Amino acid sequence: MKKTIQSILAATAVALTSGAVHAQSTVKILTVDVAKVLEGYYKTQDEQEKFKADEQKAQTQLATITKEGNALVDQYKELDEQSKNPASTAEAKAKVQGEMQKKGEEIQQKKQEQNAFIQTTRQTMQQRIQTFRQLMVEEISKASVDIAKKKGATFLLDKSGPTLLGVSSVLYSEPSLDITDEVLAEVNKDRPAVTTAPAAAASSSPGATDSPKITVPGISPSK
Repeated sequence: MKKTIQSILAATAVALTSGAVHAQSTVKILTVDVAKVLEGYYKTQDEQEKFKADEQKAQTQLATITKEGNALVDQYKELDEQSKNPASTAEAKAKVQGEMQKKGEEIQQKKQEQNAFIQTTRQTMQQRIQTFRQLMVEEISKASVDIAKKKGATFLLDKSGPTLLGVSSVLYSEPSLDITDEVLAEVNKDRPAVTTAPAAAASSSPGATDSPKITVPGISPSK
């Protein structure tokens, strides 16, 4: 009887050990599309509208600088015409030449102001995009991990980005393993009742990699 009990206990121990090993070897992998969540996050949509408004303000400021520069060019042209007047005295021509030189310096200063404004604005907006994206990705990642842990996941993969070879980091996964919609619902659960509408796909956005589109007409004196 004692041997029988020992045999039963031994068999039970083997069964439990096998079950534990099997449990430890079970891997559950879930996927999430972070880019899709970022695009649908209400904070991203709000920031897109703010970004567009600030971009428009910058373009208005740039247009003012350009207008001032072009006005200087027109003044330079008028002086140039005066310098070519055959009826002008040598003294008058010398005076006009001096004014032209001064006006040319003003034009160069305005060009420098214009270029500095473009560079500063572009760098500021690019940094703003990068900082905002980093903060949002951190929020989305945390929400994704929390949901994955609740579901007992062993791994959570982001399927939005390409690898160094230019292919998707996840070539295939069962739709049932994707938690993108759940993460999107989680990050948007505190969305205000009234918020800005999503920006058009063609417009600039914080999630975009391009720099602000600012077209600047050249300013140069005509000689």
